Parts: sequence; C-alpha cells; structure tokens
Amino acid sequence: MTLATIRDLRAHYATAERRYHALDGAELAVEPGRILGIVGESGCGKSTLASVLSLNPKPALRVDSGTMSIAGTEIDLADIESHRSLRGGTVALLPQGALGALNPTRRIGAAAHDILAAGPGRIKRSASAARTAARLEELDLPPRVLDAYPHQLSGGMRQRVVAALATLRDPRLLVADEPSSALDVSSQRLLMNLLRRLVDEELVEGIVLITHDVALLSELADRIAVMYAGRVVEQAPARTLVERPRHPYSKALFASVLVPEPGTRERRLDGIPGSPPDLRAREPGCAFAPRCAEATEQCRARRPALIETGPAAAACWLRDPAKEPADAR
Repeated sequence: MTLATIRDLRAHYATAERRYHALDGAELAVEPGRILGIVGESGCGKSTLASVLSLNPKPALRVDSGTMSIAGTEIDLADIESHRSLRGGTVALLPQGALGALNPTRRIGAAAHDILAAGPGRIKRSASAARTAARLEELDLPPRVLDAYPHQLSGGMRQRVVAALATLRDPRLLVADEPSSALDVSSQRLLMNLLRRLVDEELVEGIVLITHDVALLSELADRIAVMYAGRVVEQAPARTLVERPRHPYSKALFASVLVPEPGTRERRLDGIPGSPPDLRAREPGCAFAPRCAEATEQCRARRPALIETGPAAAACWLRDPAKEPADAR
C-alpha cells in the first residue's frame, strides 16, 4: 500500500518565447509512516515536483501529462479548482523561508484561524485558538506564540510555527520543500527532529522532504530518490543509496558532498564535471550521458527506464539487475 504515487509526470514552464521542460517522466511513491527524501542539483526539478505534489503549481507551470494519487484519491492535475478542497487536509506544503510564508501584519493565531476556517464546516475563533494551542504544545511551542507577530519569533521558532500551521488540518501527506535552507545548524537539527516526530507520532502519515543536504537525508530519510533533469534516476532505502549508489549521477553527487561516516576526514571531494542539461530541449538518450565518464553510444541514443531491483531502482543502461549484489535485489 502506498500513501502517494506519481507516474510519468511531465510538466513545463512557459514564457512568451520558450518552453522549459521541468519534469520529464518523473515517478515516485511515498509509503505510509515514512519520510521520502528527494535530492539533486539546482534545476533538476525538485521544487517543481513539490509544487505539483502539494497541489500548489506556480503560475507559469503547466502539467502536460501524468497521473497522481494521494491517500487513495486520484487527482485530476488539469482541474486546478478541484485541488482547493484537498489542500490542507489531504496534502500540505511546508515551504522554505518561514518569514516569507507568514503574513507580517497578522498574529499567528489569526493566520491559524484562516487555515482552519478554510476547511469543511464552520469553526469559532475560540475553538481554532484552542486547537492551534494544542498543536503548538505538541511541537514544544508555548501558547503565547498565538499572540505573536512573525518578526517577534526567532528563525527556528518561525519554522516550527509554519510546521504547526501546515499540519493544523491533519494532512495525510506533508511536502517539505527545502525547509531548513535558511536556518543555522542548531535550528536545522530541531526542525529535522520535528519532522521525524510528525511521522512517528502520526500527526501526518508521510513526508516528502526536498533538500540539497545529502548528509541530512542520510540521517533522517527512510528512502531517498535522486533527481536529474526532471526525472528520478535512482531510488533506494537511504542507507543503501548513500553507501552503494548505483547510478553514475548518484555516485558523482555523493562524492561531491560530505556525509557523516567513518573516514570522512580522509575523503577527497570531487566536483561533477560539466553542466546540467539545457531544459529548453529534450535530447535522446540519458540526460546525464554528456557528463558521465562511463557513457556508451547506447546511453547517448536511448533513454533508460527506471528498473526496479528489489527495494532499489535505477535508470541506467550500465546497471544489469542480474549482476547486482544479492542484498541490493
């Protein structure tokens, strides 16, 4: 059973002159009670995927094709109006930049009431205040936060407040898009512990966590999906993927960052050669081939499918499932 699935999702950004192919056949699945981490370079499609999955598409984004379901509900991606009833209760977004996500002229309690009032039925302000205070307490925030303006809170507190507001209507799925990008190390750690608690204490059923921080994902996520050029090119249990990546891009990505593990001090970091592909055109073959030292003519001519091998999957012509180690199948 899966909590959310996306199949063959294709989307683009449109300007007056050009189309930019942001998602090019993306696929993923989120299991109940799990945190799925999504990682990749800037421009690989992570935040675009988050906006589609959270039903908050940006104005210039157009979904071309694909299917999506959340908590057993098949979602018509073309019918934007139908998404309104699903946002907040079925799926919610935890955005990056808490200060920008909060209205600076409104107290936290007023913002919380607006969120609860957008749900089914009517709710009195006293009831919304009590419900919000209870959620704040669950996230180790004092009730006085209800009367505070965003600028009166620290960065770490603001991000926890945004998490509390995002989960007020008990969404089945929480999509966290770079939620720790503007936080210091200690606040980042608090937020990561909070996300784990949200799942463990069943305040949400599952989380999709999008980040550049591979080290963070290696500790927090249950499963990791690696994106490149609008596609998921590899996914596997977190520890398996960090210790034994199979796709050449995953290997290069993890070799370019530090992941806490024995021998980290002795490791040399290697940058990924070349540049990400031009999203204005879709070339045949594997999008990573121009930067891959292992690429063959087959890689340049034909695009590989995402092939599952047990709990892992990789989209690479060089990965023969029959030759994979037994514990990877």
